[in-house]
Amino acid sequence: MFGKLLHETNKGTNSVNMKIIIVGAGEIGLYLAKILAQEKHDIVVVDPDTERIRRVSDTLDVMTCQGSGSRISTLEQAGASKADMLIAVTSFEEVNLTSCLLASKLGVKKKIIRVNDPEFLHSEGPMNPQDFGIDLVIYPEGLAAQEIVRVIRRSAATEVVEFADGRIQLIGLKLDADSPLIGKKIIEAVPANNDVGFRAVCIVRGLQTIIPKRDTVVRRGDQLFVVSKTERVPEMLQLCGKDSVKFEDIMILGGGGMGETVAEELEDELSVKLLEPNKERSQKLAEHLKKTMVIQDEGKDLDVLATEGITDMDAYIAVSPDEENNIISCLMAKHVGVKKTIAHVERLDYIPLANTIGIDALVSRELSAATAILKFIRKGEIVSAATLHGVDAEVIEMIAQPGSKATKKPIVKLDFPDGAIIGCVIHNGGVSIGVGSTQIRPQDRVVVFTLPRSIRDVERLFS
Repeated sequence: MFGKLLHETNKGTNSVNMKIIIVGAGEIGLYLAKILAQEKHDIVVVDPDTERIRRVSDTLDVMTCQGSGSRISTLEQAGASKADMLIAVTSFEEVNLTSCLLASKLGVKKKIIRVNDPEFLHSEGPMNPQDFGIDLVIYPEGLAAQEIVRVIRRSAATEVVEFADGRIQLIGLKLDADSPLIGKKIIEAVPANNDVGFRAVCIVRGLQTIIPKRDTVVRRGDQLFVVSKTERVPEMLQLCGKDSVKFEDIMILGGGGMGETVAEELEDELSVKLLEPNKERSQKLAEHLKKTMVIQDEGKDLDVLATEGITDMDAYIAVSPDEENNIISCLMAKHVGVKKTIAHVERLDYIPLANTIGIDALVSRELSAATAILKFIRKGEIVSAATLHGVDAEVIEMIAQPGSKATKKPIVKLDFPDGAIIGCVIHNGGVSIGVGSTQIRPQDRVVVFTLPRSIRDVERLFS
């Protein structure tokens, strides 16, 4: 089982407008700034690199401050004395830690830190996050590895997210040419009524994210997201022409923290081969991993991959430090008939391309980290949240507050925000798929699929 992938020492915050300082303008910082600015928070991005600061200024409506977050003068210039939160997400652990320590001295209420060493997650260790006044510690490689394992275990899916303590799953499915859903309207393809335990809530078509209506027609190549009761997932997969197949053999390229974690998690269930080019690292992996076959190789040559048995693999997972090689090797694996390919990338603008180039899933530790941070920030009426890879939408699990507008009328009569859709409602421990006649009651937990521009309107409806 996975160890702790984040460490939370305090409760999250609610989603009122806040002043937030983001230290680090890399992929994580840029993505967080984009989403949080859309949610009307006041954002200041801090980074010493001129080009990164220019990139932020040119693409986002946020404030910037050039300098190191580990210098008190920079944080003072960024307005830390009046900030509600500081998020330190540079690739340098010592800079992140120093930034949070200085932020505490300046009176910042909440601090979030990214770490590269999972040892920092353990409260019983010598570096206890609570001792440093840090509210959330995240380990991106472990979070991304967890996502990969979920997708492998649900072999037909491109993405799997659990809600309501595992009773509800959001499943992403790539629809092939032979899918029985192609050419059907949503109401025909994935019906939503009281007798069916699932509902289509989103379609990704190329670079476009669509919240489907009843008459939206499903097309070949669509990535369909369906909310389903967990016990009804096999039935839903069969309806979509995606009967789940049990994987037996997988190959992993890259023996870093992510590859090692995936192998360690799956080696008791599957036959695992792991390719790592570094001799010393491959020897350490061979000593640590009990059942995984470790092979010293770069994985760039198709003939070598064929020699190592790639044509016999059910899944190929590329998580090396070279994201271009990850993508290319996954395409090679698809070419020789591997059923499932997953590539890790750092650049978030690559992720929407997965659907168009033929890779089943692109995973990003940066996006995994950002998702964990956003979930913490939005705590309040929001129980949990998930940001999906390559999807310009989010899934949030809300609690309907007594007296809120959401509890006044059945769903069909609610003035529900454009760009959002209710997936399911959890009431008194029971789960029902959201349909027009569904009446939301106070304290019900409701899973909503929403475009970023509609998140605030959804929150207001349930508050």
